[in-house]
Amino acid sequence: MESLIFLDTHVAIWLYAGELELFRPKVLKLINDEQVCISHMVRLEMQYLNEIGRINQKPDSIIESLMEEIGLVYSDNSIERIVNRAIHLDFTRDPFDRMIVADACINNSLLISKDQIIRKNYKNSIW
Repeated sequence: MESLIFLDTHVAIWLYAGELELFRPKVLKLINDEQVCISHMVRLEMQYLNEIGRINQKPDSIIESLMEEIGLVYSDNSIERIVNRAIHLDFTRDPFDRMIVADACINNSLLISKDQIIRKNYKNSIW
């Protein structure tokens, strides 16, 4: 059975943009070999980034493209379970990070993230 690998928001954006040089070979191998997944919170954060002008594409365009190109799927964890886990993740005040980490944590999944705070506090984060 394939492992479920969660992508942080910036990771999904960089993949969409084709910025593969930002990734280590072992991370690209995981993305190619395993089932990649995002939290629904990633979509919301992308919308926020679009609204403030940090990214030009709409979230649905990015996500649909990644679904076709790399087989990306959404997490199927319930919002109740995610919030219940996120409440206990007090290492950050960023609600996006808390929810994304909580979603991955429920499945004890790897989370690909360059965020140093996430990597310091979530044992299954990699970069």
